[in-house]
Amino acid sequence: MKLKKSMVAVFAATALFAAACGSDATNTVDAATEAVDSAAEVVDTVAEAVEEAVTETTVAGAATETTAAAAEGAAGGKAGFILPDSKSSARWEAFDRPLITAACAAAAIECDIQNAEGDKAKMATIADGMIASGIKVLALVNLDSPSAVAIQEKAAAAGVKLIDYDRLTLGGKTDVYVSFDNVAVGKAQGEGLIKCLGDKKPAQVIQLSGSPTDNNATLFKQGQDEAIKAAVDAGDIVIAGSEAVPDWDNVKGGTIFEQLLTKAGGKVDGVLAANDGLSLAAQAVLAKQGLTLPTTGQDATPDGLAAVLKGTQCMTVYKPVKAEADAAVAAAVALLKGETPATNATINDGARDLPYAQAQIQSIFKDNVKDVVADGFVTKEDLCKGDIAALCTAAGI
Repeated sequence: MKLKKSMVAVFAATALFAAACGSDATNTVDAATEAVDSAAEVVDTVAEAVEEAVTETTVAGAATETTAAAAEGAAGGKAGFILPDSKSSARWEAFDRPLITAACAAAAIECDIQNAEGDKAKMATIADGMIASGIKVLALVNLDSPSAVAIQEKAAAAGVKLIDYDRLTLGGKTDVYVSFDNVAVGKAQGEGLIKCLGDKKPAQVIQLSGSPTDNNATLFKQGQDEAIKAAVDAGDIVIAGSEAVPDWDNVKGGTIFEQLLTKAGGKVDGVLAANDGLSLAAQAVLAKQGLTLPTTGQDATPDGLAAVLKGTQCMTVYKPVKAEADAAVAAAVALLKGETPATNATINDGARDLPYAQAQIQSIFKDNVKDVVADGFVTKEDLCKGDIAALCTAAGI
C-alpha cells in the first residue's frame, strides 16, 4: 500500500535526524533503528485503520446505492393512479385511495395517487404532470371515454403503460383492465329487487341508472335488464320510468327520481337504483312523500348499509375493493417489470379484446350485512352509530 511505504519513509527520516543529534555514533544508529521499527509499528496501525475506514466507506456506498435502487422499486419505476371524484361515491377516497396506498407500499413501488374531482380538464392536467414526473405506468378511473382516450394516447406516446381501473375506456390504449364483473353487479341488483318485491305483482318499478358516459353504468343496466326480463315479459314488473343520471350526481339523481315518481302518479313499488348514492337520493324523495319502498344499491357504503339495516333500502352490492386495488397494483408491478399482468378474463373495448383482471361481487341484504364488517371493508364503529347500534346488534354485528 503506497500510504504505508510513504509513512515509513517519513518516520525513518525523522528518526535518523533525531539520532544524528546525539554524541555517540553507535548509539545514534541503534536509536535510529529502534525509531524506525517503532515508526513502522505506528504506520501499520494507522494503515490498518485507514484500510478499514476505506472498506467501510465502500460498503456504505454500496448500501446507499442498493437503498436507492430499492427506493426506485423492485419493479423499477413509478406508477400514477387517478381517481374520478369524491362525490358520486364514498368509495374512492374512503376505500380505494388507502387500499391502493397500502398495496403500493407492500409491493415497494412509488405511487402517486390523485383525484380529478369530476373535472375532465383537471384529470388531463394531473395526467400531464404525472407523465412529466416520470411515471412508467398510469392507472385511471375515467370520467368518460373520449377524455380518457386523449390522456391515454399522450401517455402511450411517452412510453407509459396503461391500466383502466374500475371503468373501461372504449377505444382506448390501455394494456389491461382491472375491475369487477359489472354485468353481474346489475344482475344482482335486478334479482335483489325481485326478491324484495316478494309477491307484489304487477310491481311498478322506477329504474335510476348511472352516468350515460360511464361504460360501467351501461353494464350495470345490461345486467339489471337481463335479471328482470322474464318478469317484465310476464307482466310481473312494469317499468314506470327509466333514466340515467349525468355524472352519477346524487343531487341530480334526486331531482330526476322525483320527476319520474310524479309522472308515475306516485304509484311505485320499487326502485332499481344503480348505487347507494342514487338509492339514498331516491329514499330522501320517498320519505317526503311518506313512502318506504324497496330500493337497490351498490358499493356497500356505511350509509347504504345503514339504510339496509333500517329497511329503507332493500339491498346493496358489495364489491371488495381490496381485491380490485391489489389486482391493479399487481398489474402495475408487472408492467413496470416488462411482464404480462395476471388476468382471468377478456373484455372488448369496442375495437379489440383486452386482458381483464376480474374481481367478484356479493349481494348484501339485512341478514348478511355482517359479512361486510367481518371482511374489514366497513368498521363496526363507522356503521353502528346512534340509532343504528341496536340494529347492528340485532343483525349479529
